[in-house]
Amino acid sequence: MGKLHHINSAKPHSISTFFSRSELQQLLNLYARCVANGEWRDYAIDQKNGMAIFSVFRHTHERPLYSVAKRDTGSEYIVYAGLQKLKRANNLEEALGVLEKRQSFSVIS
Repeated sequence: MGKLHHINSAKPHSISTFFSRSELQQLLNLYARCVANGEWRDYAIDQKNGMAIFSVFRHTHERPLYSVAKRDTGSEYIVYAGLQKLKRANNLEEALGVLEKRQSFSVIS
């Protein structure tokens, strides 16, 4: 026979975090420039532990080169290169600045 669950005893659900339309536009604009330069080839959007995560890849079956995480508070963005934190910022534009600088150096060299 099935188990009986009380509604009040259920675990509280974590708040889902999403990228807004303007945030996605900023992320995809940077992605498009890097694809045009031949640096990035794929991306993924995930939700984990109250965060929305935009990751970019050089090859589909590898680990992400970079990931941009939006925390559940909606006011903190963290940029990762693998497991290393590159930048923590209160707005997406400032957080993406670290990736734009890295990409401009790699295009020159």
